[in-house]
Amino acid sequence: MLLRRLPSTAVSLATAALSRRYTSYLFSSQRGLQSFNSISFCSSSEISPEFTDLIADQSSKRGPLKPGLYLVGTPIGNLEDITLRALRVLKSADVILSEDTRHSGKLLHYYNIKTPLLSYHKYNESQREHTVLKRLKQGEIVALISDAGMPGISDPGTELAKICVDENIPVIPIPGPSAFLTALSASGLSTDEFTFVGFLPKHAGSRKERLVASASETTTQIFYVPPHKLGQFLEESSLIFGDSRQCVIARELTKIHEEFWRGTLGTAKEAFSTRQPKGEITLLIEGNSNSSVETPSESQLENDLRELISNGHSLSSAVKLVAEGTSMKKKRIYSLALRKFVKKTKADDSD
Repeated sequence: MLLRRLPSTAVSLATAALSRRYTSYLFSSQRGLQSFNSISFCSSSEISPEFTDLIADQSSKRGPLKPGLYLVGTPIGNLEDITLRALRVLKSADVILSEDTRHSGKLLHYYNIKTPLLSYHKYNESQREHTVLKRLKQGEIVALISDAGMPGISDPGTELAKICVDENIPVIPIPGPSAFLTALSASGLSTDEFTFVGFLPKHAGSRKERLVASASETTTQIFYVPPHKLGQFLEESSLIFGDSRQCVIARELTKIHEEFWRGTLGTAKEAFSTRQPKGEITLLIEGNSNSSVETPSESQLENDLRELISNGHSLSSAVKLVAEGTSMKKKRIYSLALRKFVKKTKADDSD
């Protein structure tokens, strides 16, 4: 069924390359599970030039790629997870914009791709902008890759894509792996609806604001969490979501040490209190299934308001955030805030 849906050139490539060459040149069962960082890129771990030549031959049959910005998805760990189309684009491009040229250089070396790399990351995006736009307007093929996954998804690329759209320069996505979709598909949590949050803000008040909003949503919530901040995330989220909310901690996806930890936030907090895992983490929390939210006491509301205000939020902003996390009407919380804080402030001023 798969071959029927592919164009004739792809069928030829799939049958000829995959059956005779792709398997023998690409990976042994052991090497296929290695990540970029763990692969030893010696001559024995390179793809045969015959394979990349085969891609070039098939590309010529399809015709040249049109000029524009190509957002190319790359593996999130396992080198087998790159598409033939991605390889064709990377080999055909005039330049490849890379978040980390050393990291991406390993990928290109492995596949015997000689296209020049140009660093492009969050610290030099604005400086590179003029140069990249000039090359695109001259009709070049520019490929953009991140260290792993799809460009622009919690990685550089969004701003450049916006600028190209404004300048009527074609932006062509080349689909590839995505850590949050990979984790979601195997999580066991609802996939009907979900919210991808990504990395939380560094500021404590902003983090709580985002977590409060997520806790009230009925959709599966998906976060990216640095391994050294997992303990902090579990501590803060369990207070807001509740210890009984189910979660999934997906780590080292597609790599040798891939792990899916499943349980409640409370159990996770205990399990990882003395254990700091290595590798990138995608953390999923089930949506709020309670149709009715427990009404907080006046003292709870006062404490939440006080904490937000002490973190720099205005009175109205604090009221809004607290209201989003409860079933109480905003008007009632605002009345409480005026009674507890405004009058107190005036009394302090009079003293």
